Amino acid sequence: MTRDKHTVKFTKPVLSNKDGLQLATPEIAAKYIARRLKTGTIADLGCGIGGQVIFFAKECDRVYAVERNPEKLDYAKKNCELYGVDNVEFILGDALSPKTRDKISDSDIIFSDPARPLAEKRRTLDNLEPRIDDLIKLYSGITQSLAFHAPPQMPPERIGLDCEYEYMSLNGQLNRLTLYFGTLKKCRRSAVVLPGNAYLCSSDAPAIETAKIGEYVYEPEPSVVKAGLLGELASTIPGSCNDIYFYKGDERRTLLTSSSLIASPFFKDRYRVAARTERDISKIKGTLAAEKAGKVVLRLDVAPDEYWTVRNELENGLAGSKTFHLFGFGDEVLVCEKIKR
Repeated sequence: MTRDKHTVKFTKPVLSNKDGLQLATPEIAAKYIARRLKTGTIADLGCGIGGQVIFFAKECDRVYAVERNPEKLDYAKKNCELYGVDNVEFILGDALSPKTRDKISDSDIIFSDPARPLAEKRRTLDNLEPRIDDLIKLYSGITQSLAFHAPPQMPPERIGLDCEYEYMSLNGQLNRLTLYFGTLKKCRRSAVVLPGNAYLCSSDAPAIETAKIGEYVYEPEPSVVKAGLLGELASTIPGSCNDIYFYKGDERRTLLTSSSLIASPFFKDRYRVAARTERDISKIKGTLAAEKAGKVVLRLDVAPDEYWTVRNELENGLAGSKTFHLFGFGDEVLVCEKIKR
């Protein structure tokens, strides 16, 4: 089993240098992408340590693994051996080289996860290497079935390409944005939730209406929010479309609300609303004490160096055993208890 600082990435001890593992697609995501792109022959341009190649090889007849870094390509070879796949042709070369293009000219699908800066103030397509538009220009003569990963923080309106924008949530966190071109495109915008493989496609669903707070609130999966599919989410809930509403949202959190308890694979978490109050420590503590709270989780804007000061002040004197989440929007605070799955 191989981990990075965020999650279990692979079920086997893959070989890698530090940045190769950090940038590798987690196994559960790689399996999903490989199933979606299942075909005869696929090419992975810039394959890194082979995390995605392994699962392409399990779904496809033949895989080209292209990488310009010989150390990473060697890791990819060894990792494919570790996972027992042998239908991969490894190519040391530049993805934008006509020579490389000619070697993989019988590919049904071209895939690439371009390298990107680990930190940017504003994510764009401009700093990807290789650039997606250069890959399209070079490989569209081979096939129109192209797929690329892009920075998942980017909203659809900043991309401007004629393709499907699929945002992926993994364990409640935004993990991937995959762009699908040609016959791979199913709709304009989509969201997938892993584990579970719940998939939501853009449609003509009406926009979700805004309403006052109900007895329950829900955090939609971040992939659904990023893809702008709240209306489509509401339309998937049988018989409850008139009882699920948008409550409030900002760049960090979005809440839906209802008067009855609803289940959906597109909800990250569900909460019972215990109280709606002002952002006043004494009033919040009064509610927490009445609800027999023992701990709180702050889901409001607090400076990082003040988080524990505020949390300790709220928890001081609480004698209960329950944990409550405090959602904040401006001067308003919702005191909520998470509903266990």
